[in-house]
Amino acid sequence: MKKIAVVILNWNGEKLLKTFLPSVIQFSQEATIYVADNASSDTSIEVLQNDFPSVKIIQNNANFGFAKGYNKALKFVEEPYYALVNSDIEVTENWLKPILFTFENSNEIAIIQPKILAYNNKGYFEYAGAAGGFIDKYGFPFCRGRIFETIEKDHSQYNDITEIFWASGACFFIRKEVFHKLNGFDEDFFAHQEEIDLCWRAFNEGYKTIYNHESLVHHVGGATLNVGSPQKTFLNFRNSLWMLTKNLPKNKLFPVLFLRLSFDGIATIRFLFQGNFKHIFSILKAHFYFYKHLFYFLSKRKNSHKENYFRTKSIIYQYFIKKRNYFNEII
Repeated sequence: MKKIAVVILNWNGEKLLKTFLPSVIQFSQEATIYVADNASSDTSIEVLQNDFPSVKIIQNNANFGFAKGYNKALKFVEEPYYALVNSDIEVTENWLKPILFTFENSNEIAIIQPKILAYNNKGYFEYAGAAGGFIDKYGFPFCRGRIFETIEKDHSQYNDITEIFWASGACFFIRKEVFHKLNGFDEDFFAHQEEIDLCWRAFNEGYKTIYNHESLVHHVGGATLNVGSPQKTFLNFRNSLWMLTKNLPKNKLFPVLFLRLSFDGIATIRFLFQGNFKHIFSILKAHFYFYKHLFYFLSKRKNSHKENYFRTKSIIYQYFIKKRNYFNEII
C-alpha cells in the first residue's frame, strides 16, 4: 500500500477534473489517487471512469460540502497520510516527496501546507493559503504572502520550512491518525474555515502545523464558490464566530466575541456604503445562526485552550491604520 492518499473532493467539476487531474496523475507516483464525489449531477463520474481509470472513485450520496464530504469519504481511505486537494489545483513535479519525508521523520508534525501560487498568475501567491496561515488576537485569519486584498509577488521570500498556525484547505496534508483522533472537520461548518478550526484543535492538543516551500502547487481559487458570493460571506462570518466559540481560551472568549461582533457591524456599514445589500443580509443571517447555536457550540469546547495562538494583536490595526501590508512588516 502506498503511504499517501491524494483525495480530491468534487461536485459538478467535470471541466476541472479534465484540466487538473492529468498533472496530479503525472506527478503523484507516491500516492493512491481518489476522487470523492459529492453526488454530482454532471458527467463527472463518466469522465473519471472513461478518461481516468486509474483513479479510485468514492461516491457520497449527497452534496455534503467540504467538511462532511471529506469526513464521509476518508472513512474509505486506508493510507496513513492524507493529501486533501481542491479540484482546481495544479501540482508540480516531486510535490509529494518533501511531504512524505517530513511525515516519516518528524512525528510531532501533524499537518503540512505546500507553497500555493496562483494558477492564473504564477509569479504571485494565491489568496487561499499563500505561504501559510496565522490568526490575530481577535481571530482574524491572514497569510504569509496575502493580507486582506494585498497579495505578494513570489521572490523566494517564503522559501523556508516553518511552523504556522493553519494550513489552507486548498491543499491540506494531515496524518490519518490525527485527523480521526480529532474527529475530522466540523461538519456544522459545511465549508469555509473548517480547516482553521481543525488546525486550532490540533494546536490545542499539542500538534504542529508547518509550511514547506519544497512542495509547490498552483490554485485557481473561487472555482467552487466565487469570492464575491453572498453565500461565501455568510459562511465566512458565521463559521468564524463558531470557530472562536469553540477554541478561544476561556478568559478571552466573550471579550473577543464582543469585539468580533462589533467589527462585523463595521463591515455591515461598509457594505451599506458600497450598496452591497446582499452581503449585509448575509452578515445578519450569520449572526442569527451564531446566536441560535451559541450554547451548542459552547458545549463543543474542551478544557485545553492555549493562550499563545495569535501572531499579532490586531491585523486590522496593522493593515488599515499602520499601513503594514506585508507579513514581514507585522509586529
